[in-house]
This record gives sequence, structure tokens and C-alpha cells, in this order.
Amino acid sequence: MIIFGSIAIICGLLLLGVSVYVAFGAVLMFLAYTGGHDVAGYLPSGEWKMNTIVLLAIPLFMIAGGIMERGRIAAPLIALAELFIGHIKGGLPAASVLASGVFGSISGSANATLTCIGGIMMPHLRKANYPDGLSAALIVNASPLGLLIPPSASHILYAWVAQQSVLKAFLSTVIPGIILITLLIIVNQVCLRKYNDVKVTERPKDFLPMFGRQSIKAFPAMLMPGIILGGIYGGIMTPTEAAGVAVIYAIPIAIYVYKGLTWKTLAETVQNSGVTIGIVMIMIFLVLIVSRFLIFEDIPNIAKDMVYSVSDNPIVILLMVNLVMILIGMLMDDISGLLLSTPLLLPIVQGVGMDPIHFAAVLGVNLGMANVTPPTAPLLYLGAQVTETPVNRLLWPTLLFIIFAWMPTLVLTTFVPSLSLWLPQLLLG
Repeated sequence: MIIFGSIAIICGLLLLGVSVYVAFGAVLMFLAYTGGHDVAGYLPSGEWKMNTIVLLAIPLFMIAGGIMERGRIAAPLIALAELFIGHIKGGLPAASVLASGVFGSISGSANATLTCIGGIMMPHLRKANYPDGLSAALIVNASPLGLLIPPSASHILYAWVAQQSVLKAFLSTVIPGIILITLLIIVNQVCLRKYNDVKVTERPKDFLPMFGRQSIKAFPAMLMPGIILGGIYGGIMTPTEAAGVAVIYAIPIAIYVYKGLTWKTLAETVQNSGVTIGIVMIMIFLVLIVSRFLIFEDIPNIAKDMVYSVSDNPIVILLMVNLVMILIGMLMDDISGLLLSTPLLLPIVQGVGMDPIHFAAVLGVNLGMANVTPPTAPLLYLGAQVTETPVNRLLWPTLLFIIFAWMPTLVLTTFVPSLSLWLPQLLLG
């Protein structure tokens, strides 16, 4: 009974728009008030390792994302892509998707990606007469790509909670991420067929010299993901060290190269990032306490028995697990959804033979899709504000992207394990 009360409190408060950490705090107060539950005993102990060096990567990547967003580091990359494929119908929207993947991989934040790429690309897309609703919906649906393109802060958390290799968790989402990028671009191209008034820029006659100059200008920005990913997969740096390098590298690039920041605005950016980091770390702390309560009360095994009582068919079980993850992701942000889903659902999928690294990819696709799925869809409403496009004009294109891009990616990721396991096995054994 207490379990159902806790679930009702979480769902009810989240549907009312209450912050995630407040909702989980209310659950802890409910558990303490109802008695019979030593809430203090659920407080993180040494085995939770809240002071682990691994978690330091999350605030560092968030600071790097804030510096990238306000430092105009993404702008030269987009300008280069516009020069290269702007003369093709659908080229600018495709550049938006690719830029979202690159920016999201470093920032690890769908909100930062959407704010940055949406703010930069939407004026260009409007100027080229691309339809507002479709373009804004594409940018919204591409913003969670940071969950799939490494290094991902969410998968650092997953590896920590599930006690798996961080690098393997990173690599598990690469191919699903590429599939999603490809499908988003294809769906957008198909939707653009009926729009004949789209303006494409003619390739300049001095293309090669111009391309060379733009490449030189964009080189410092392109070097940033190269340094971070090369350092991680080359064994030179841990993800935490790579996050620190990202911050150190981004500061002079943003201030002296692209001049998007000054030392004064840098301090403001770090301060704003610090507020967000504080909220995220408190949220992680509270969600972990609730997750610990679920484990102590043997809720994962109870949920497993409930699922197996419906069917013991692996396909049916995986479909039900996916549905639960989508519902969780629709109610809360990706980090909270991951921390709640991992201890609850990992035993169920392991029972049908799914590798934990495979589950990392499935979880990433599910939570990314849930964040753009109506009616809750936090990214959809943020995207409407950033792109200055009414929400009702984003709904139908978003549904098309969900049905023809997100859903096929989820099905392939869930039922074709090699898509998630091939790279980790190839590179790490």
C-alpha cells in the first residue's frame, strides 16, 4: 500500500508541474510519516559513492556545455555546414541535426543543445523559407542526441549505478545514435517534398578558398570533441579528466577565438551552471534514496514477478519494459528517469538475457524519445519558446518524427543486440 502511495505522490506532483527533486523529497516525507520505514537508513552510504570521482564528470560537462552555449562555439560549425550543404534542399535542417549531435555529445544536456542550436539555426531556416513547424520540430527531436552520442553524462550515471564499464556504455549508443540521425534527416526530407518555395543558397564560385577559410575558423571548435573523445577512447584520459579538459579548453576558445564570452560573462555562466549543478546533484541524491528504498523493499523482484505473471515471452516482456521506460521518461528528466529505471528494470531485462550494456542503449533511446513525446514533452514546450513557434504547429511533425525515426530506432536497438554490443566488443573486448 505504501508503494502505491509513493508512486501516486510522485506521478501526481510531476503531473502538476512540481520539480522532480521536490516530488521525491515529498515521497521521503511520506515514508517517514507513515512509520515502519527507517528513512535515515536509506541515506547514501559508502557503497553509493556519492563522493566518487566519476560523478564529478557531470558538473564539469555541464559547465563546458554552458560555456559552449554562450561562447558561440557552435556557430562556426553551423556556418561551415551551411557552406558545404546549404545549396541542397534540406541541407540546412540536416546541418541542424548534425550540429545537435556534436553539441549534445559535449554538453550532455538536451536543454542546452536545444537552446543553442535552436537559437542559431531557426533564423537561418526561416530566411531560407523552411516551414516553421517542421523545422522547429526537427530541432526539438534532435536535441536529445546527447543521450546517444558519447560522451554522455547520463551514461556515466548508468555505468555507475549498474556497475558497468563507462566506455562500454558510451560505445553502446553510437550506432543507435547514427541510425536516429539518419532517420531524422530522411523523414524531414520526405516531409519537405510538398514545400516548393524553399530557398537554397547557391554554392559560391570561390567555394574552395571560402571553404578553407571557414574550416580554419571552425577548426578550434571541431578540435574540442576530437580531443575529448580521442583522449577517452585512446586511454589517455578518464571521462572525468576529459570533462575537466573540455572546460579548460572551452574557456580560451570562447573568450579569445570566438569572442562570445568575456571574463565577466564567464563568471556569470559558471554561476548559472553552478545553480543547475546544485539542483541536479540534490536530485540525484534524493532519487537515489528512493531507489534504495525500492531495493530494500524488494520492489524490482516484485515488478519482475508481476511482468512474468503477464507473459514469459521475451518479446512481450521487452515491449512492456519499453512502455514503462517511456512513461517514466514522460514524467521526469533523463537523469531522474535513468536513476529510477535502472534498479527497477535491469533485473527484468537480465532475466530475458539482455546484456546490461545493451540495456544502456535501450534506456538512452527510450528516455530521449519520452522527452519529446506529448502530452508532457518538456523539450517540446521549451522548443516552442526557443524557436518562437506555437506548440500546435510542432505537434504533427513531432509525431511523424516519433513514429518514423524514434520508434524504428527503438525497435532496432531493443531487438537487434549487435547494434549496441558490436562496438564495445570490437574495441574493448
